[in-house]
Amino acid sequence: MAKNRHEELGLTDQDVLNIFETMVRARRVDERMWLLNRAGKIPFVISCQGQEAAQAGAAFALDKDKDWIAPYYRDMAVVLHFGMTTKELMLSAFAKAEDPNSGGRQMPGHFGQRKNRILTGSSPVTTQLPHAVGVALAAKMKKEDFITFVTLGEGSSNQGDFHEGMNFAGVHKLPTVIMVENNKYAISVPIEKQIAAENVSDRAIGYGMPGFTVDGTDPLEVYRVVKEAADRARRGEGPSLVETVCYRLTSHSSDDDHRQYRSAEELEIEKSKDPNITFAAYLKEVGVLTDEIEKEMEERIMKEVNEATDYAENAPYADPETALLHVYAEDGGNE
Repeated sequence: MAKNRHEELGLTDQDVLNIFETMVRARRVDERMWLLNRAGKIPFVISCQGQEAAQAGAAFALDKDKDWIAPYYRDMAVVLHFGMTTKELMLSAFAKAEDPNSGGRQMPGHFGQRKNRILTGSSPVTTQLPHAVGVALAAKMKKEDFITFVTLGEGSSNQGDFHEGMNFAGVHKLPTVIMVENNKYAISVPIEKQIAAENVSDRAIGYGMPGFTVDGTDPLEVYRVVKEAADRARRGEGPSLVETVCYRLTSHSSDDDHRQYRSAEELEIEKSKDPNITFAAYLKEVGVLTDEIEKEMEERIMKEVNEATDYAENAPYADPETALLHVYAEDGGNE
């Protein structure tokens, strides 16, 4: 019998089953979106495949009832845990009027939902980091009991917004956790051509905060480190930088062909480390997941995905005359 790691972290059997289910749901939604894209039914997909463990492990380490999150475009497992539904994700993919993120105005992956404390994202990469830091500053100024959590890819960590946000968070000891999902490629540029340091987390010391590099294919290890960082932030000890090393199993997006810059052999090696497969193996080894539970979970999730697909495909688009809403001041606004 394998050593029961999750109980050592204070997680119950049901907790880790919930983490696994979030990973599976994110994967099945993502896979359906690729099929819909290739069928010409939705215009664009940007994938979470290969990064679900980092996302679900981190999300479960937070308080989804009070913390605010600023996810980046791949973070499907994070937003699912925080309350966004499969149907809502599909409405976004189809750009329908009921899309809660933007009413069909933004590309998929631009998550934003006030009721679940998901800060609206923007297309320029890393702009979410200064936003999360600003909300953390508000928490500190108002003495409110929440922290912020922000994610980005390692390619984004080379942008100015990353360094400005990190510096501000460090100077003011703000209650925030910054997580870089290092999936080895910034579109086609491999990590060794992006960063001279050995790890993205090496940058943390320059901003006066601790930095950690963890196996992003292991949701329990990610949970442990993000939970410690979140607890540190809640105690008023300031921000942390967490680097989760994972791998992007798909092309950068549905507009990209990853065969142009990485080999089939590399991809096969990385697929053998697929976190959804390795975490399922752990859960079975410790007796938490059975074939029967997994079958029931898969059937329930696929029914949910099928119903969400049908609903979103048949839902109405926004009326054309609403295109200018939320762009200009309404009548009576300041000139």
